[in-house]
Amino acid sequence: MKLTFLGTRGEIEKRTRRHHMHTSLMVSYRGGDVMIDCGLDWLGKFERLRPGAIVLTHAHPDHAWGLRHGAPCPVHAPQQTWQALKRCRIEDRHLIEERMPTTICGIIFEAFSVEHSILAPAVGFRVSAGRASIFYVPDLVSIHERAAALKNVQIYVGDGATVTHSFIRRRDKALVGHSPVATQLTWCEKEGVPRAIITHCGSEIVSCDEGKIATKLRAMAAERGIDLRIAYDGMKLKL
Repeated sequence: MKLTFLGTRGEIEKRTRRHHMHTSLMVSYRGGDVMIDCGLDWLGKFERLRPGAIVLTHAHPDHAWGLRHGAPCPVHAPQQTWQALKRCRIEDRHLIEERMPTTICGIIFEAFSVEHSILAPAVGFRVSAGRASIFYVPDLVSIHERAAALKNVQIYVGDGATVTHSFIRRRDKALVGHSPVATQLTWCEKEGVPRAIITHCGSEIVSCDEGKIATKLRAMAAERGIDLRIAYDGMKLKL
C-alpha cells in the first residue's frame, strides 16, 4: 500500500509551499487509487489525479466541496455525509455503512464514527490492503470505538489543527472541534500504535516555525514510544 499526501492544510487562510492544498490522501494498491476527501481547493483540479474512487470523511467545505460540480468516478460516503451534500452534482453515489468493511478498488475501508461536528458528522477510516493497515482521521474530538479502530494499526494519521491547546467546544450535549495532537498521541500509546503522521495542519504548524514544532512533537511522541512526523503536500510513504 502506498500513501500520497495530496494536501495537508486545514481550514485556515494561511498556506505555504509545504501546506498549500486542503487535506487529502491518495491510497494506492495494485493499480487501484482511492482519494480520501476532496476539499474546495481541489475544485476543478482533482480530475487530473484520475482516482478510481473518492471516499469522504465528512461534508465540511475543506473535505468535500471540491465535488460541487460532480466527479468522474464513484464517490463513497456515510449516509449523514450524503444528506449534507444534496446540492453536489454527484451521480455515482455509494453508501458506506459504519463498521462494515467495504472493498473499493481493491482496498478495504471501514468507517468509525468520531466526534467532530453536529452539522457535518464525521468518520475516520481504518484502511487496509495486503498486510498494511492505517487509521485515517483528519478531523476529530474523539473516536467512539477507539480500541477497535486502532487495533493492530501500523500508522495513525491524525488531526493537526492544534498541537497542545484544546480546540473543543460544547454545543448542547455534544463536543465539537479538534483534539490536540498531544491527546491523540496518548490514544496511540494506549492502543499500541507505533507510528503517527500529522495532517490537516492548523496555524500552529503552518504559520509558525514548523521545524521547532516538529522537534517538540517528535520528543513528545518518543516519550510514548511512538515515531512521529508531520506530513507535507506531496509526501509519499510505502507500507
